[in-house]
Amino acid sequence: QVQLVESGGGLVQAGGSLRLSCAASGIIFRIFAMGWYRQAPGKQREEVARILNNGRTNYADSVKGRFTISRDNAENTAYLQMNSLKHEDTGLYYCQAAGPGPEDEYWGEGTKVTGSA
Repeated sequence: QVQLVESGGGLVQAGGSLRLSCAASGIIFRIFAMGWYRQAPGKQREEVARILNNGRTNYADSVKGRFTISRDNAENTAYLQMNSLKHEDTGLYYCQAAGPGPEDEYWGEGTKVTGSA
């Protein structure tokens, strides 16, 4: 059974930092691309950052220079370091694992991040 469990969300003042973690089980973690998505109240879910199985990373323009995605294949965990948080970063942050096949897509339950104004 595949499980993705996010943690690390919380309330933080503008300008502060948080580090999200996504612990994966039930998959061959090293072959999966890992992504972080967020959904703000009243808005659609959007991709924030992605790290491929070769370590390449991509970021949404809104978080470039502030957020860093990383992965530890030995620990089956992906991370999202969020610095200089803004109120606009508020939302429910989801972890996604995307494997080689079209059916190999899994999601976590999400962790809430609130950046105070």
